[in-house]
Amino acid sequence: MTRSTLLSALVFFAGAAGMAVEMCASRLLAPYFGDSQLVWAILIGLILIYLTAGAALGGRWADHSPHAGTLAQIVTWAGLLTGLVPALSRPILGLAAAGFSDLQAGWVAGAFLGVLALLAPPVLLLGMVPPFAVRVAIPGLDKAGHTAGRVSALSAGGSIIGTLVPVFVLIPWLGTRRSLLAIGLLLVLLGGTASLAWKGRRAWLPACMLIALVCVGFLDGGGRIRSSEGLIDERESSYNYIRVVEVGGERHLLLNEGLGIQSIYRPGSILTGHLYDYFLLAPYFAARPEPRPEPSLALIGLAGGTIAHQYTAVFGPVPIDAAEIDPAIIEVARRHFDLHERNVRTFAQDGRRFLAGAEARYDVIAIDAYRPPYIPFHLTTREFFELARQRLDEDGVLAVNVGYAGDDRTLVEAIADTVHTVFPSVYIIESAEDFNSLVLASVQPTDPGTVRARLEGLDDPHLGPVVARALPGLMRWERSRAVLTDDRAPIEQMVHGIILRYALEAARGERGEAVP
Repeated sequence: MTRSTLLSALVFFAGAAGMAVEMCASRLLAPYFGDSQLVWAILIGLILIYLTAGAALGGRWADHSPHAGTLAQIVTWAGLLTGLVPALSRPILGLAAAGFSDLQAGWVAGAFLGVLALLAPPVLLLGMVPPFAVRVAIPGLDKAGHTAGRVSALSAGGSIIGTLVPVFVLIPWLGTRRSLLAIGLLLVLLGGTASLAWKGRRAWLPACMLIALVCVGFLDGGGRIRSSEGLIDERESSYNYIRVVEVGGERHLLLNEGLGIQSIYRPGSILTGHLYDYFLLAPYFAARPEPRPEPSLALIGLAGGTIAHQYTAVFGPVPIDAAEIDPAIIEVARRHFDLHERNVRTFAQDGRRFLAGAEARYDVIAIDAYRPPYIPFHLTTREFFELARQRLDEDGVLAVNVGYAGDDRTLVEAIADTVHTVFPSVYIIESAEDFNSLVLASVQPTDPGTVRARLEGLDDPHLGPVVARALPGLMRWERSRAVLTDDRAPIEQMVHGIILRYALEAARGERGEAVP
């Protein structure tokens, strides 16, 4: 292998590794901190800081030691440090899990910053590679632009590969930890090969690094990503870190940091005692005197299939089209949540895209597409609700699950306001069992007294208990401000504000201060 080829390979794979480390780091953090826009912003920002600092240091170092062998050693050490990140992060992430369990915000924040600090050394070294390679490769000032352009193109091309391959290949096949280990092994192998070819010595050091990483991978590669009591299954997909947990005779589906329960499955039982049950009442918010006995349902956010199970059990084998963006979750629903009803058709695609392409019209569209504590913003806008209305029957009903905290209904009110700009009648059912509300809206205008009387008259053995729980929290929503649009829907900022205010109120309560 020629010197030019080796140099090109180092630049290309260093660029790929920089982005691959970022993509893997997001999945490494997700089981503990989620993958919200806030987490991504901090992660991307710090990675860019590390790369920028590395480029500056690499340029200065290259001027003092413009040797190809030094560049090879930089790549080798970057590989070692990258491969060690999973093992070194495990005890820190364990601290984060303990912090969540004990509600210790300091532990959680410290663990988050600790993991990000572990990424600094390898990413700094990877950032040094492009300027160092330019200095090593440049034959003279007359070729400076050509050389710099070629190195930049190679690094950028590697970054493209490093963005795509981890998401679509490495993480689904190997998992996050083994992906980082594989990236580290590749860099050590490349750096060691270049060092041996250019310097003809010190081959023992890369060899020792390879052996060390293999041993670390063997010792750290087994076991659970995030252990918890009653854990039945855990897996990583291109979208989520997924867990299935057995709790008190029922199964829970948890995603990413697991702050919210995505689905509940209780064999032999229809009702869950949670907000899922309230979706069963949606057909009774229609304007027609008698709801359809077999209401068709479009479900955005299948998860483990709790709502699909319930509709089938209560209303019979009604047509149910369920969209779930993550194919792995559909597989988990079938394997662990007994999702085998023949009337349920599953679509592995984004909910909005599903509705845009749907040809059927539905009596009920249920939106339960949380990635706790967030709702994807494009499923909360006026444009989305207009699309949903187009896919509803002429007397259909929309039902949206929305979260709140304490007395803070900011997000619930924003979505109810937005829905009301599209639908004439909007209602809210607050759940006393968990921090969730169900926003319901009908295509045709309805009278609150008529709706309430219809609910009170239900004598179904399954729906009666749900009505008894729902009526105390039922209210009609009157406002109709256009709050959320495709152009501006600051969902995450709203949620961050809710969490911050809730945390401050809890802290004041612990100190015995008056809460305003």
